[in-house]
Amino acid sequence: MTFISKKSCKDLVDEAAAQISFLSVEDLLALYESKEAEFVDLRVFRELQKTGVIPGAHSCPRGLLEFWLDQDSPFARDIFAKDAMFVFYCDNGWRSTLSTRLAAEMGLQNVHCLRGGLDAWIEARGPVTPYRW
Repeated sequence: MTFISKKSCKDLVDEAAAQISFLSVEDLLALYESKEAEFVDLRVFRELQKTGVIPGAHSCPRGLLEFWLDQDSPFARDIFAKDAMFVFYCDNGWRSTLSTRLAAEMGLQNVHCLRGGLDAWIEARGPVTPYRW
């Protein structure tokens, strides 16, 4: 495989950010209270244990996203077949930016990224609870 030009992870995140919808922590705090969105945590298990999660969020490790999104995959998850608003997040927003674009490319409707990730959520005193299996 021949690549035309090398891109950094920052390049990839910046490209994705130009193509997706972001929601601010303030907007999402109100949305969280109304229970009108499905929050999806893209971090790995170790991070969930260390920091906790937004209560009610669905855990979907970034490395499994494509397989869980594709409803024809043997690994498909029912949550992604729902007609719902989805909010993706990770620690600082980089993985969730890439994941939001990927999900939209795979056909997931009404998908958004939490601007600033869980770090911004915690800084704004959004609710966080210990992760439980």
